[in-house]
Amino acid sequence: MKKLIVNGDDYGLNEHNSKAIAQAFAEGLISSATMMANGEYFEQAVELARERGFIGSIGIHLNLTEGEPLTEDIKRCPRFVTDGRFNKKYNRTHPLRSDEKSAIEKELSAQVGKISGAGIKITHADSHHHIHTGVFVAPIAARVCRENGIDKMRLHRNLGKISPFKRFVKNKYNKWLHKQGFKTTKYFAYVVDLGDDCAPDDTEIMVHPDYDKSGELIDRRGTDGGVPFGEKIPLYTRDEQTSLRGYSQL
Repeated sequence: MKKLIVNGDDYGLNEHNSKAIAQAFAEGLISSATMMANGEYFEQAVELARERGFIGSIGIHLNLTEGEPLTEDIKRCPRFVTDGRFNKKYNRTHPLRSDEKSAIEKELSAQVGKISGAGIKITHADSHHHIHTGVFVAPIAARVCRENGIDKMRLHRNLGKISPFKRFVKNKYNKWLHKQGFKTTKYFAYVVDLGDDCAPDDTEIMVHPDYDKSGELIDRRGTDGGVPFGEKIPLYTRDEQTSLRGYSQL
């Protein structure tokens, strides 16, 4: 039996995204989700997960690029924050000053603490805009996760069309992640990386459940005038030889 993880990113970010993730769970389209501790819908999303029965399938979506930070020190780091909000400008290849490293560690620790404090046992970690794979943020994210008992983490993407240089960088990160003692799937991909092919066994597939302008459940690929657009989330279990699992089963 081929086993896949389909993860819904950005849980708690806002109301429509969170409700779309809850619907995707109910329809068997996803098997896990990762939560943004600083999302505007955080408290309601916690209650929604309890009501719908997927409270045990939630990881953390580490975030340094969107919304309002939870801690004060990072607000004094203009590379990350403008006018009290993350500014989406961080270059993952840019070295960090010591004060920035300290501020990032405090912020990520606070995000873990907020989710754990809400009664959620964090199953795994990934990140908004993949910041946990950045060469200078990666060691901080790994340390915060280890210190909080989080031993599973998302890989760098290793399926689909990837240039030779990027594939080298991604593979190097993935090997480093394993050396740090984290459990992972064998592969990680976006839906578009798979095309018409079936995902190989032991793959995590990332989706962003949301609603388009007609109210249909989609995998959000972007927005047009603030309105999400995308394609339907594939039902990967239509193949009798494929089943979904969560990170807690990894």
